[in-house]
Amino acid sequence: MQECSIFQVQSYSIHDGPGIRTTVFVKGCPLHCLWCHNPESQNHCPELMWFEEKCAGCGSCATVCKAQAIQMKGKRPLTDRIKCIACGNCEKSCPTEARRVVGEEKTVEDIMKIIQRDAMFYPLSNGGVTVSGGEPLHMPSFTGELLKTCKERGYHTAVETSGYASFQTVEYIMQYTDLVFYDLKALDGILHRRLTGVDNERILKNAEFIKHVLGKEMVIRIPLVEECNATVENIRQTGSFIAGRLGKDVKVQLLLYHNLGTDKERQLGREGITEYTRPSEEKQKRFCEIITDYGLNVQIGGSM
Repeated sequence: MQECSIFQVQSYSIHDGPGIRTTVFVKGCPLHCLWCHNPESQNHCPELMWFEEKCAGCGSCATVCKAQAIQMKGKRPLTDRIKCIACGNCEKSCPTEARRVVGEEKTVEDIMKIIQRDAMFYPLSNGGVTVSGGEPLHMPSFTGELLKTCKERGYHTAVETSGYASFQTVEYIMQYTDLVFYDLKALDGILHRRLTGVDNERILKNAEFIKHVLGKEMVIRIPLVEECNATVENIRQTGSFIAGRLGKDVKVQLLLYHNLGTDKERQLGREGITEYTRPSEEKQKRFCEIITDYGLNVQIGGSM
């Protein structure tokens, strides 16, 4: 039975596909987007999050830390992230739930037990199971087995992906996938590498492969971040690619930046955090007009 590091399983999800869904968030991603709203999903290994506003400064975490990574400075616990082995002792001892280890190895069987509790809601709402992340295609053995098991039980399946994977991985995962939410962050390769750390040539080729060779239903999602990719040029390039290379039957969702990721970065103890903003309502309207001019169906937000 395949295992994977999971950082969340969200029941009664309504933004990750049609109907009421169970969304499984895998941990680990080959991209490192500057604005990532789930920074706890980037690294495969477990990580400690500290919620300062909940901390009572009691020092119980320092007392039980197996790696002696926590030192008290007054009533403020300072954690040496290099020493921390994410053993979870501090989380268990904290009386105010100010500490949490994100990422736990789960088998497909473990996840299916959770999914089965939600499955009664799928038929009435035309819902199902969505695998997100992180990057589901980065853990193909686990994701493939999970989706295959869901299909065997008659559940609708969806995947949220950046598309950064080999043709072989894409083909394997897509045979068990009904709907693909596909991120297009920037069409210009140089800009894409600056924003995410990787080139987008493979991503664009995989988008065409999924749509035309594998024949899967696709929804293109474009995250809009004012300081990064929210430009008329990028939206025009993206609209042209979708209409010309994928087809005008592909739906487009514009996802507005939110700053929850910056709070999570602080909770993960990261430094040098940059604050970004979402484009103005005027810009949002202009971007929708541009996408519509290419004959595409576009909406703001991720609801189906």
